[in-house]
Formats: sequence, C-alpha cells, structure tokens
Amino acid sequence: MSRSVRPPFPPLSTWVAAATLGLAAVSASATQWPVTPQQRSTAQQVAEAGVPLSELAPNAPDSYTVKRGDTLWDISKIFLRSPWRWPELWGMNLDDIRNPHLIYPGQILYLDKTGGRARLRTARPVETGGDAKLSPRVRAEALPSDAIAAVPMHLIGPFLNEAIVLDSDSLAAAPRVVATQEGRVLVSKGENAYVRGDLSAARHWQLFREARPLTDPDTKEVLGFEARFVGSAEKVRDGEVRALPDGKAELVPSTILVTGLREEVNVGDRLAPTPSRDVEPFAPHSPGAPIAGRIISVYGDGLNAGQNQIVSLNRGARDGMERGHVLALWRAGTQRVDNTDPDRPLIRLPDERHGLLFVFRVFERVSYALILQVQDPVTAGDRFTQP
Repeated sequence: MSRSVRPPFPPLSTWVAAATLGLAAVSASATQWPVTPQQRSTAQQVAEAGVPLSELAPNAPDSYTVKRGDTLWDISKIFLRSPWRWPELWGMNLDDIRNPHLIYPGQILYLDKTGGRARLRTARPVETGGDAKLSPRVRAEALPSDAIAAVPMHLIGPFLNEAIVLDSDSLAAAPRVVATQEGRVLVSKGENAYVRGDLSAARHWQLFREARPLTDPDTKEVLGFEARFVGSAEKVRDGEVRALPDGKAELVPSTILVTGLREEVNVGDRLAPTPSRDVEPFAPHSPGAPIAGRIISVYGDGLNAGQNQIVSLNRGARDGMERGHVLALWRAGTQRVDNTDPDRPLIRLPDERHGLLFVFRVFERVSYALILQVQDPVTAGDRFTQP
C-alpha cells in the first residue's frame, strides 16, 4: 500500500483509551472517563509530545491492521517496550473523542516518527486500487460486540461477579441446598434442587461452595473468606410450613432451578443473591505509590498457575490497591552453595522479575488478578510489586 502524501491525521487515543470503560458491553452513554484532572493533564502532555523512539518495541512495525480477537494490551505490546504504559497516550484528542471505543478489526494503526518522537495514528483501510488518500474517522455510536477490549475480558469477565471475598464466614448462615431432585447426589443444569432458608430477597441466586479462609502468607492473619462459585439458579417457588393433622408442623423447602454451572451442585452448597452486573470502569495503570505483597492462592484447586489464570493477593483497598493496577511478579531467588569459597557458605540469589499481573477485583483486604504474562509457574507466596 503506497501513500504519496501523508494526510494531517489528528493524534489517536482510541486504541489506548478504549479500556477506560473496561467491559465491551458498556453503552455509549458512558462518556466520562475515569481519569482525575491530574491524570488527564499528565496524559495530555505526554500524548502531545509522543514517546521517545527508545520506548518502542525493538521490532515495532510501521503499521498494524487490527484483527478480531486482539486486545489493547496485545496491540500495545506490539508497539511499546512497556505495554502497561499505554494510558500515557490517553490525552490525544480528549476534547474531540467522546466515546473511546473506536477501534475495530480491520482498522490500520501506524507509527508517525517525525521529530524523533513516536505517535500512534489511525487510518481507514484502502478499498480501491492505486494511490489513495487515507481518511481518519471519529465515530460516536453504541459499542458493537466486535470492538477491541483492553485486556482479555473473556477471561476475567466471569470473575467480576463470581469471585467474592467475605469479611466473615457469613455463608454459614445463608440459604443452603438440602436435597436434590429424585435423590440425585449431584444437580446439573436444568434440574431442580431444594433449599432451606429465606429466598424472599431475590429471584436469581448464585451458588457457592463452603467458604475457605484466605490467610496472609506473611502475618498468618485471616484476610477474608473466599467463596468458591458453583453456579447460578432461579427461584421456582418459596417453601412453606404445613400444619399436620396431629398438630405438628411439616417443612417444605423452596425449589430452585439450576440455570448455569461452573461445577455440579452438591447438597450443602450455599446461596447468595445475584448482584447487578459489575461494569464499573477501569483501565490498566501503574500504582501511584509503591506497593508490595504476596500471592495468597491460585483460584480454584491448582497449586500453581500460568498465563491467563487468576490468583488472589494479600493487598486490598485498605492498602491502596485499585482495579486496573498492573503489578510485577517476582521469582524468589534460590539458595545455593558458594563453591568458590573454601568454607562453602550458603548464599541466596537475588529475586528475578518474571511476569505481570492485572488487578480486576478489589475487596477491603484482598484482591484478584489475572496473570498477563509469566515465565515460570506462579505459586502461593510469590512476591509482587509495582512494575
């Protein structure tokens, strides 16, 4: 594709700003970005100046055509050495671009390297042969399902509501499954289960397995109770208490229909009302102050985790953790014997940074994060810091 004359495109913030609304299902009415005035000012200054050429990835292409399945994180890694820094480009066209969800499969992104600085710009694909003028377009319309997301939302989307941490083991007193349809041991999707407890608060419910304590690896303090998500259900009918002829009472449990499953429902599983869908905006960014901690556990039954898996962290809102924080993962240095010393003393090798986390759910004392990239398996006790 040739360009005889480069058109005076306005700077592009769309590929880096789309994540400020996070979920791809947010409507076009959400036009206010979750950026403080100070962040907006900083972003605008950096965006107008561009980034040094030294900040570009070693093999950054001159142009890139967005593909279906891309994320803004993937695209930023193509162009930048430190992809988590892409929010620095938020400031481009802040006044003109009302809806930042403007990047779609098929759009062309290219680097303008004039003046020794790099700026990302956009162009529409050329649909006719020969030389053609590339015309940018700003669209203000509802976000379609194929818009590019910031990070792999299909991986963390379910956990925005399913991963919960309780300050106390309050599920112990929650409504519980007491029997299954026709005496079955397990309940599958589309089958009924029977519940004791008050279901008057809601029609739609989530099912959880017995909550387990989350213990701080350093202090051994119980930071909360993680309720393991089992599935979802809909109330079919309320229970009742029937009077028998002999004057005694007979309890008839409530009936629920299992509508979705992560794993099959067991007798003893607890219920909690389904919360409203979590669409609070967030965007990847570095913590504003130093933060450090350890991984509590791998979500689920795994002993270790790899890329695109979920881990819990021993830092929460009280420690300054925020949704969208990008954190560095560190591998603990191993203990070795110094064979060059006649006394053969034990030495500890330094910790090595080997991955990145993306925080997407924050509770008071605990957070959940997606492993964006990692070199070695991640286990409980591993360390994290600001990047």
